[in-house]
Amino acid sequence: MRCFRVTRNQNCLAFLKILSLTKHQASALSTFTIHDPHANPNREAVPANFSPHSPQKTCLVPSNNMGQETATTHFSRKSTPSAQPNLIDVVSSNKVITAYIRAGDLYSALKVFDGMPVKTTVTWNSILAGYSKKPGNMKEARELFDRIPKPDIFSYNIMLACYLHNSDLDTARAFFDKMSVKDTASWNTMISGFAQNGKMGEACKLFLLMPNKNSVSWSAMISGYVECGNLECAMELFEVAPIKSVVAWTAMITGYMKFGKIGLAEKMFQEMPVKNLVTWNAMIAGYVENDRAEDGLKLFRKMVGVGVRPNPSSLSSALLGCSNLSALQLGKQIHQLVYKSPLCRDTTAATSLISMYCKCGGLVDACRLFNEIPKKDVVTWNAMISGYAQHGAGEKALHLFNEMRDEGMKPDWITFVAVLLACNHAGLVDLGVRHFDLMVRDYGIEAKPDHYTCMVDLLGRAGRLVQAVNLIKKMPFKPHSAIFGTLLGACRIHKNLELAEYAAKSLLDLDSASAAAYVQLANVYAAVSRWDHVARIRRSMKENNVVKTPGYSWIEVKNVVHEFRSGDRVHPELASIHEKLKELEKKMKLAGYFPDLEFALHDVGEEQKEQLLLWHGEKLAIAFGLIKLPSGTPIRVFKNLRICGDCHHAIKYISAIERREIVVRDTTRFHHFKDGFCTCGDYCPAMAHSFLPSFNREQTWEARTTTKASKITNVFGSTSIITSPFLVKYNFFAFTLNSRSWKLILA
Repeated sequence: MRCFRVTRNQNCLAFLKILSLTKHQASALSTFTIHDPHANPNREAVPANFSPHSPQKTCLVPSNNMGQETATTHFSRKSTPSAQPNLIDVVSSNKVITAYIRAGDLYSALKVFDGMPVKTTVTWNSILAGYSKKPGNMKEARELFDRIPKPDIFSYNIMLACYLHNSDLDTARAFFDKMSVKDTASWNTMISGFAQNGKMGEACKLFLLMPNKNSVSWSAMISGYVECGNLECAMELFEVAPIKSVVAWTAMITGYMKFGKIGLAEKMFQEMPVKNLVTWNAMIAGYVENDRAEDGLKLFRKMVGVGVRPNPSSLSSALLGCSNLSALQLGKQIHQLVYKSPLCRDTTAATSLISMYCKCGGLVDACRLFNEIPKKDVVTWNAMISGYAQHGAGEKALHLFNEMRDEGMKPDWITFVAVLLACNHAGLVDLGVRHFDLMVRDYGIEAKPDHYTCMVDLLGRAGRLVQAVNLIKKMPFKPHSAIFGTLLGACRIHKNLELAEYAAKSLLDLDSASAAAYVQLANVYAAVSRWDHVARIRRSMKENNVVKTPGYSWIEVKNVVHEFRSGDRVHPELASIHEKLKELEKKMKLAGYFPDLEFALHDVGEEQKEQLLLWHGEKLAIAFGLIKLPSGTPIRVFKNLRICGDCHHAIKYISAIERREIVVRDTTRFHHFKDGFCTCGDYCPAMAHSFLPSFNREQTWEARTTTKASKITNVFGSTSIITSPFLVKYNFFAFTLNSRSWKLILA
């Protein structure tokens, strides 16, 4: 099969040459497909039993970036009203229409269609397929179907698929029952449609009634059971299936990953006779979603190494893995791979890169990339607004939100989550309340749990605890655990013991094994020196086998990620780190720093509390960075829990004393420290201390990216380096793992 790429600069003659080389003109478009859950929803569906040489399929020009002037020129030259219509004109015009439909340009396809003096059933089916691809065109599709002079079985199947794509299951069933002739595709379309709409009972009835089942039929049922969460039925059906297509194998891998059965997914992946890109994507995404980003990135490298070209879905998972590991340099290497491939013009790939840069602290790179994207969709805008919100740039986020609306882009519910988050992190309480009302009143978007969580955090951090509780009580649905966890955190900030006990009880009623409820309530008791209650909570945790999530911080130095826990005693350079911290402590105290013992949550003496605070993970990581990174290089530290108030206070002093930009990402946002100030503005009252008058504050600043380290070291012992010709050719990456560090290797 020959594949051709049609670009905007190619002229009409080149395009006609491509058309002449395409061997078969089909009689209709087939739309019965099994949709992969990880596939790009904007990408055209590929028939499960597609064959380029089948006389029952339309052979499409494989390009999605055809220029409008190319097809228009072709039509004006070949199909003007004055020209005598012939078979070549009709076939060529049909292919132009098909190419436009594949590119999602129904408007241009209709222009060609309306100008054709002679139309075949293929022509009508092509336009009908264009209407059926996107929801909301069901009325127009039915009107077009009724105009077809001689509809064939493919016309009926396309119309059937249109009803199912629009979730009009009753009309689809009635239409199906009235069809005088049904082929295998008709049955598969119905089974797939009902399965994709979660109606597995109806799908199963159709499956049992179907006279002749093929691999598409079995795959549709298996995929449907996986999607609805019935893994047991999917497994049973897969075992008895006489034909196991790659779609069925991939669906099972997706199901195993979805339920955390990683070992079974790996076993099935190894046993698969044939793998396609969707299979690789399912494994990579599964690893990342199950907190095994290292394995996902390793498999991504292997996939590209064996010659499988990634698509936007692959890149999205790989870049999410980089974000989870806070591996900025690794993400930049994937960006290089994207830049050298056709995906450099793909909006989905660019959006994934923006999200990665924002989550890894590269806000400047994210902004630059955002401005370079010629055509932005709502997901792209959401990624950049969220990025500003994460970095505490609330005013920039709101400005971008207004710019988005001015350009005619309609925000969705995720947009408003980002906007509320921006207001929250910037302390813009009234603006946050206003945008919450705007979302419901002007856009008709129903508030979801995420919106309420943002509002509770916004009100709670501002000290409006009663208002936050009233908002929870007015919610139209049952609050989830995150709502009460957020309220509990706000109670800890403001030392409101009564509301803290209410929030903790509500949280434990929803999730009796929630470590956060125990820990946060214990922190509130510790803040008011109720040590007997702290001890009681710890005993209760032990009795109920509730384990606190250990806090740790990590920093990337010369392509090696070093992890530190509070009171760490295993790092090989711990002696020099402690020495550096003692040196910093003396300088900080001379500058006016005093340890906030409220954050030493142990009933011990003050001197020991100071020692415990000094050895917090983020301080250890920063001290290590000061020792290892060149002077003037920004220090980037990442933390799996929220930064404590004393560490926040101390890092402001350290940034001024060492004249370093220090970036700390915790679970809620980025904190950019420079010259004794943080971009969060000490909004959180628990972090509020008097700022340092001797330091000049810069109102806005952004961390600069560092140059790539060239020397590879591993302080935890020698390990083998993964190499391959692919690394040399593409300047890509590899990495190795051990128990306390993972190494990034630049080829």
